Amino acid sequence: MKIRYLLSAIAVAAMLVQPSLAMSQTMVTKPQPPLYPVTPYVADRGVESVYPSVAGQFLVFGQRKGDDLSMYRVSKTSPNSGRYHMKKLALNDSMRYGVAVDDGSIGYVSDRVGPISAWMWQGRGDGQVSIGGMATYRGTIAPFHLNASSDGKVWCFDTTFQKARYNQMLGEFIKFPHHELVGQHWRTYDSDNFRYKQGYAGTRAGNLNKLDAPVLYIFSRQSSEMIMIPNAYDGAISPDGKRVAFVRQTEGNYDIWMQDIDGDNLMQVTSSEYGDFEPAWSPDGKKLAFVSNRDSSGNVRNTSIYMLDVSTIRATRLTNAKDATDGGPAWLDNNSVVFHSNRVLGNPQGDTYSGWNIWKLDIK
Repeated sequence: MKIRYLLSAIAVAAMLVQPSLAMSQTMVTKPQPPLYPVTPYVADRGVESVYPSVAGQFLVFGQRKGDDLSMYRVSKTSPNSGRYHMKKLALNDSMRYGVAVDDGSIGYVSDRVGPISAWMWQGRGDGQVSIGGMATYRGTIAPFHLNASSDGKVWCFDTTFQKARYNQMLGEFIKFPHHELVGQHWRTYDSDNFRYKQGYAGTRAGNLNKLDAPVLYIFSRQSSEMIMIPNAYDGAISPDGKRVAFVRQTEGNYDIWMQDIDGDNLMQVTSSEYGDFEPAWSPDGKKLAFVSNRDSSGNVRNTSIYMLDVSTIRATRLTNAKDATDGGPAWLDNNSVVFHSNRVLGNPQGDTYSGWNIWKLDIK
């Protein structure tokens, strides 16, 4: 009799469990299909590849293996062949922010002579040129982001005059940061004193940064003129060298602004209550790619690539992978963008991991 009751109880329990299992299966959300086709572009086993930069026929990117980061230059159409590896020139040389120039030169930031300074390898031999005479700088002027026009005639970098922020960022430069910050250089501008959390706790308007805003410098190699733009960073020089796009903080909100190099026609080109970062010009100068967490309610670990039409100031979302951190966009041509992401190669729309590869996005 007890056995009969026990079997009946098991049968009833099974009937109750089955609907709940069915309900749990229906609650599993499938990854959304990509808004535009996305494919792996540089995915080397055992290393992390970040921040692609394109000029002329060249693609430059940084690659991290362990605690070592170095720069690579490849053909933008065949990134897995004919690589040039720019190695360290000193044992304790830390190099960041590889910038492609259309003649094959590579701009970068290094601390090999003591202070952090900007350099350019001339694309041949061993010649290294100091950009803007930065190798002689002392004190708190040090470049933390670097960019240039495609011909290398105009450069821009951002820095800070505040000692607290300088010391914090200097420590991050010398000792490589947490893997999240490898692919999110914009998060180094933070008010949090904990190194792992050096990105904003949130980027929503009203979350004020406790540290002073950085400044952006624009340097002309032809005239040696240096222009300073206050409250600006993450600059991008237009292909014709006449305009600059940059990020500006206004009452805790981070948006993209634009102006002529000579200071005219200042205008705000994005407006979101969350963060917009890392602007990048298309080769024809008609569009800007940028990074934002506007569709993830300000989650700094869930960012997407967007495209801004410069003439209409209309923004279009380009990537939409679930939980992915997409960043560092650069244009291969007017219809395709490369960027780095922590997506899993086998399931790019649904899974992420603690590493970075470079991906290609086709807009048309």
